[in-house]
Amino acid sequence: MTTALEVRLASRPKGWPTEDNFEIAEVEVPTPAEGQILVRNVVMSVDPYMRGRMNDVKSYTPPFQVGAPMDGGAVGEVVTSNSPDFQPGDHVLHGLGWREYAVVDARHAVKVDAEVAPLTAYLGVLGMPGLTAYAGLLATAEFKEGDAVFVSGAAGAVGQIVGQIARLKGASRVIGSAGSADKVKHLTEELGFDAAFNYKDGPVADQLAAAAPDGIDVYFDNVGGEHLEAAIANLNLHGRVTICGAIAQYNDTEPAKAPRNLVQLIAKRLTLRGMLVGDHRGLQPQFIKEVAAWIASGDLKYSETVIEGGIRKAPEAFLGLLKGENTGKMLVKL
Repeated sequence: MTTALEVRLASRPKGWPTEDNFEIAEVEVPTPAEGQILVRNVVMSVDPYMRGRMNDVKSYTPPFQVGAPMDGGAVGEVVTSNSPDFQPGDHVLHGLGWREYAVVDARHAVKVDAEVAPLTAYLGVLGMPGLTAYAGLLATAEFKEGDAVFVSGAAGAVGQIVGQIARLKGASRVIGSAGSADKVKHLTEELGFDAAFNYKDGPVADQLAAAAPDGIDVYFDNVGGEHLEAAIANLNLHGRVTICGAIAQYNDTEPAKAPRNLVQLIAKRLTLRGMLVGDHRGLQPQFIKEVAAWIASGDLKYSETVIEGGIRKAPEAFLGLLKGENTGKMLVKL
């Protein structure tokens, strides 16, 4: 193989992205230098945070550059190694997805074992989304046994794990919101949520109040907007909120109209705290040990939506993710 495909940002979207914002380019397979490895990607991740990187704005991570390949989590097989730490045939987790072949600095690659867990799990439940859920609930929201927990986007890659960890850690009640009747059923019948609702069926505040008659103590926010406003209305005294994402607002071209009830933060002495998973790498060993054990025992389940068809399907998968077409982690098999 002398050439390979990569996905580039063709233009910056205004509002909702379209396939026209992406370009599929054929390039020469790169050659690794000393201390580098050549990886043939097997599976890649698409994630909500990537929408923000399509905009040319200052943020916690640099924006994608127009005309340059995009990047993100991927797992691949080492083809050539110029590092003593890796051998051809090893599987590695790294950050240069959105391309079929990647040259990766060995220090930025992590060896993963397909016999311990499926390769896809290292991009989901045992990867960045899983650690986000674990750290966001236990460290950022300071969850404690007996808390009532509400999770928005609960059928997504992060939300599905948050709710189950809360249940396993002794939550008094776990409530989730999702965007379809099938996802609501999945949450309650398969993942063990005590209650769930379809946010499209009516005002979120009313549905949440009905699902949590005694209020909530923790809100894990993946959505923002109306969901955050509803959570504030239903939080008990000293309630805590982890602000993880705001997917409901990522494609807005006007400022969000909600939440409009932030004054309740004063009366209820609420805590709203943003989180970035990169701040919690120290929890990684504890996270892997505990979550892997739950998976092995069957106490924690996870879903994946895997798009077949190779790298050309990556833009379609990403757009589908933004529209909520996935259950669990959205992945593209290369």
